[in-house]
Amino acid sequence: MATLFVTILILLVQLVNSASSLQIHFYNNSCPRAELIVKSVVRKHVLQDPSIPAGLLRLYFHDCLIHGCDASILIDSTDDNVAEKEAPPNLTLRGFEVIDDIKASLEKQCKGVVSCADILALATRDGVSLSGGAAYALPTGRRDGTVSTMADVHIPSPSFSLSAALSVFQGIGLDLVDMTTLLGAHSVGLCHCGFFIDRLYNFEGTGLPDPDMDPGLLDTLRQQCPPHVVTLNNISKDPTVFMDQHSNTPFRLDASFYHGVLREKAVLQLDQGLAFTDLTSKLATKYANRPEVFRKQFSKSMIKLGSVNVLTGEQGEIRLNCRTVNG
Repeated sequence: MATLFVTILILLVQLVNSASSLQIHFYNNSCPRAELIVKSVVRKHVLQDPSIPAGLLRLYFHDCLIHGCDASILIDSTDDNVAEKEAPPNLTLRGFEVIDDIKASLEKQCKGVVSCADILALATRDGVSLSGGAAYALPTGRRDGTVSTMADVHIPSPSFSLSAALSVFQGIGLDLVDMTTLLGAHSVGLCHCGFFIDRLYNFEGTGLPDPDMDPGLLDTLRQQCPPHVVTLNNISKDPTVFMDQHSNTPFRLDASFYHGVLREKAVLQLDQGLAFTDLTSKLATKYANRPEVFRKQFSKSMIKLGSVNVLTGEQGEIRLNCRTVNG
């Protein structure tokens, strides 16, 4: 027991030391225009496709939940390795081309200076800002990981219970408030029908729809997601719906998501679960009634997420191409 305690203590100290190595405006001297370049490229892509911020948010979450925020999600597979992005939960990820575009622009300005991990973190931050969230100050100085393996991918399923999802979040140092807040990112973007089709037709093997789904929402989603066309094995043919069915602004990051949760109009089972526990329902009610509180806490939780198991100093590397490790 004593050995286990010491091991846990050492891990916590390492996490704190890594996070504390990050700093605001890390590239002020080495690449002064880095953050401006990132924002400019993200803005260009958002003007072309308003769903980009949602894609970047999901890409960032999936990166940080695996090895930590080290941009390992960006690495392509090779002949002798199947990378994280090939894992089933990652097949619908989007936004890789945005990161590639930013990296190319930064390499022209400051070759080999800005990490892909920081590019992904900054691009996500700017996507949040451009879709209605706060433009929070983000500590930088992350370095890039060199390992990306499909077998390491364990992402909470949309059908997870809150307790199961919370254990995953707690495993990377986040708490129930962080989880409840970060799920608010589901106020923006699109969702493949395959992620919730069971709620519409065969919930938990009953042959019936999820009784916790609003009947009106059920009818709407059944029209958009006929069971015979839903297949996550071929994502190009799997229909999509707006993630936040309660909002008239599906590309705006705001507290409308929580109104939907409280009215049993959440698309995903995990999201709907927020309405059924005391603390999360109270928090959802607070966010629904006081959107500025959600906005502020979302920024705090995103900064906290961005400090998870980061590589700093001499750890890792600065990839020259975000899709491949150096050398």
